[in-house]
Amino acid sequence: MPILEKETTRGRDNQVLPKVPVPPLKQTLDMYLKCVQHLTKEEKFKKTKATVEKFAAPGGVGEVLQKKLLERREKTTNWVYDYWLEDMYLNNRLALPVNSSPVMVFPKQTFRDHKDALRFAARLIRGVLDYKALIDARALPVDFTRGQQAGAPMCMEQYYRLFSSYRYPGLKTDTLKVQMNAASSGPEHIIVVCKNQFFVLDVIANSKQLNETEILSQLEKIKKMSENAEERLPPVGVLTSDGRTEWAQARDALIKDQTNRDSLALIESCMCVLCLDEPSGLEARDTTRALLMLHGGGREKNGANRWYDKSMQFVVGMDGVCGVVCEHSPFEGIVLVQCSEYVMKYIIGSPSKMATASSVRELPPPRRLLWKCNPHIQGLLAASGDRLERCSGRLVSTYESASLRRFQEGRVDNIRSATPEALAFVKSMTDERATYTIAKELNMEKPEIFCDETYLASNQFILSTSQVPTTVEMFCCYGPVVPNGYGACYNPQSDHIIFCVSSFWENTETSSAVFVKVLNDGLVEIRDLCNRSSATATKLADVSQGASKAHKSGK
Repeated sequence: MPILEKETTRGRDNQVLPKVPVPPLKQTLDMYLKCVQHLTKEEKFKKTKATVEKFAAPGGVGEVLQKKLLERREKTTNWVYDYWLEDMYLNNRLALPVNSSPVMVFPKQTFRDHKDALRFAARLIRGVLDYKALIDARALPVDFTRGQQAGAPMCMEQYYRLFSSYRYPGLKTDTLKVQMNAASSGPEHIIVVCKNQFFVLDVIANSKQLNETEILSQLEKIKKMSENAEERLPPVGVLTSDGRTEWAQARDALIKDQTNRDSLALIESCMCVLCLDEPSGLEARDTTRALLMLHGGGREKNGANRWYDKSMQFVVGMDGVCGVVCEHSPFEGIVLVQCSEYVMKYIIGSPSKMATASSVRELPPPRRLLWKCNPHIQGLLAASGDRLERCSGRLVSTYESASLRRFQEGRVDNIRSATPEALAFVKSMTDERATYTIAKELNMEKPEIFCDETYLASNQFILSTSQVPTTVEMFCCYGPVVPNGYGACYNPQSDHIIFCVSSFWENTETSSAVFVKVLNDGLVEIRDLCNRSSATATKLADVSQGASKAHKSGK
């Protein structure tokens, strides 16, 4: 089953980028031992070291696999891409909301009524269409690296997947399909979800894109159609919030009927999804807004007013809670940020382009997607809805994302920030206070190094962190990657840092509130340490300067 389908050649900006390197085997294994030594007890580490030495022996398994990786690098654009995509996303059977899909929370909007909300939504769609036009024309400016490697061009391939990708559920593994056609034959419709009902909004009529007023008119028709209780259909969107295997089984049941196949085809080929959410009835604090973006507030609120397989879902709540939910497998957070910031700047940065009533075309009404649901499917819907309502003193294995976009088709890799140096620093502060997948392809038995207890523990990321900076007032958040872990997204600003911390309610080992308190206390202590160090350095400099003056004056 194909993981990634491409129907075009890569852009020019990709041609000059180097391929992802394969580090020398000794360097990889030395780094691995350095990363795990302080995470395990001495006896276990001795066993791990012996296993690594056996793996690295001349003529051994390590050398065989290393040779195969080097061969693979020569034959492919990015030797690690498919392995990484499968391992990180497609093979994962957990539900997408919270476990996988990050969200961007927009500033709270003030809508006087639903018409205000629909005007905002119409303007948002126009901003999306503008941004998509830049992507289709390959007119986005190339991103460049910052920091130590500042000035190097970065791979732009992820941007071209924003509105053209779709993740299909599978029984054992999912499939990511990316339609990379010419812009003229790309998707020309958006799916709008309102009151758990799905509608097709064509954004092109008679070869011309809809203007803002025309989009608003169509959204008003959709809102009115969704309120017709007699035509209301079951909340099929809730199926996409379930575990991937469960959703795949439900999809197999759905596609037995032609009506459902037609509706699914329209969703799977859309540009993006627009979710018009009902008021949640909750106080719109930052935490509440983040939760409503992550899972819609559960089945009883807007949890079924979604289609999680689509890469971009823009949410406009009638109560002003707005944002974006993204399916993470096609692109990283920075791509989501750039798109979100463009759209928000479009909404607030230029005058509304509402056309006069006389220039608005007569458009065919939006179409409601139809579903045929037998008792079996009704049971699956109920089960998926039930499952949607789920939603310390030691160094732990930590995942901090690092961009690989300096290389062709580069995504991210892991900075193992739980280093010996980090442990030494933390200890000093507290004292003061008081898988190589290639083996599987070769039909080899899994090497012992990948079954080692230390290796398995080092890949259970209790703490998943990522820096997602924004220039517009918005913030990103995501869930933990393991049941007993934390998700910690952080957003450095000029005079403050925004942290968004998450953990699962059902796990008694974790508490976001406790984590945040400890995080805050730790940052205050580090600030005080830096201030003391700075004051000491200034004092020493003054003393040194005074001594120098005395020496020059002969005193």
